[in-house]
Amino acid sequence: MHHSRRQLLVAMGLGGMAVLVPGTVRGQKKYDPGASDSEIKLGNTCFYSGPASSYGTIGRCESAFFRMINEQGGISGRKINFISYDDAYSPPKTVEQVRKLVESDEVLFMFNPLGTPTNTAVHKYLNAKKVPHVFVGTGATKWGDPEHFPWTIGFQPNYQSEGRIYADYIVEKHPDAKIAVLYQNDDYGKDYVKGLKDGLGDKAKSMVVSEAPYETTDPTIDSQMVNLKSSGADLFYNVTIPKFAAQAIRKAAELGWKPVHVLNNVASSVGVTLRPAGLENSKGILSTFWLKDPTDPTWKDDAGFKQWVAFMDKHYPEGDKSDVNNVYPYTVSQALMQVLKQCGDDLTRANVMKQAASLHDLELPMLLPGIKVNTGPTDFYPVKQMQTARFDGERWALFGPVMAAKVHV
Repeated sequence: MHHSRRQLLVAMGLGGMAVLVPGTVRGQKKYDPGASDSEIKLGNTCFYSGPASSYGTIGRCESAFFRMINEQGGISGRKINFISYDDAYSPPKTVEQVRKLVESDEVLFMFNPLGTPTNTAVHKYLNAKKVPHVFVGTGATKWGDPEHFPWTIGFQPNYQSEGRIYADYIVEKHPDAKIAVLYQNDDYGKDYVKGLKDGLGDKAKSMVVSEAPYETTDPTIDSQMVNLKSSGADLFYNVTIPKFAAQAIRKAAELGWKPVHVLNNVASSVGVTLRPAGLENSKGILSTFWLKDPTDPTWKDDAGFKQWVAFMDKHYPEGDKSDVNNVYPYTVSQALMQVLKQCGDDLTRANVMKQAASLHDLELPMLLPGIKVNTGPTDFYPVKQMQTARFDGERWALFGPVMAAKVHV
């Protein structure tokens, strides 16, 4: 009995050897901390409180998305364990929460942590620890620098590119504009201002007549608005998060100041910015889009829009369907699903970064038509296109072509 069994094993071994070995090597499971046969642990920080808490819906929507994925069986049978902490848009708090996620929760990687000043505070730490900092939830230009920060990759079009698009528009349509700038006094605000000035070139010095910074801790920006109006400017470049954007729109109306109004797209939400500011006060505002705005009736019969609505109805019914900040997390989470599919059974941190940087013409349901996700080993800007839009008092009306971003680190 023993004898014949051994012979059988030897025969199998000899016959099957060439076939077996590559098979086992190819199918080998590789894990770093935070990954196993049963789960993939993701870390996240979001603003569930503080001055930017209107963005808290992003983390809640992502939690709902991963719950849906887990109900459907996960990714190759692995459940997503999404651990999201509140940092209240305060960089020292971010440092504390991210250290906890990396050193105590032992997440495989950070996914879509929100905010420019907050991510800036952990940028060097995550790269030193070689923990992927994937699809960072901010458009700062510096997230696309694989040469110096190979573990950090952005997602949305970068702020400097957006600023340049506004500059091109201004030069073409309002060449004699006197520009007043309201901006958040940090890397986010300064990135947008740099984009505008670089785009205006030599004309920036004469065209920009007034600049007013604000701090996220300021209760209001009324005094800044009074100063900007009194500068005699006839074009307002509004670089603010929703809370302050709504205040600025309301204050301009109160002061009877009616400049051409350009609003950065991070505050373009109808539900969170324009409605609180007053739709009538918001009429004529210009911005850019790369996602389908959920309040735009253009998409009512669109398959991608219907898919998003079905997701919201079933998995996040308490979420606001007039807020583009519920379209964004759905879209960035879908991009992550593609990255994890490409990872297969090699769930190492190095492979997560490699796959995040290997996306080719990825189309997602809520990206505007013609906009695709592309990355490469030296291209850490996944979404590089956007389109201008004007608010008509009821909805954002897109106009002009889809434009490519031209700014790199």
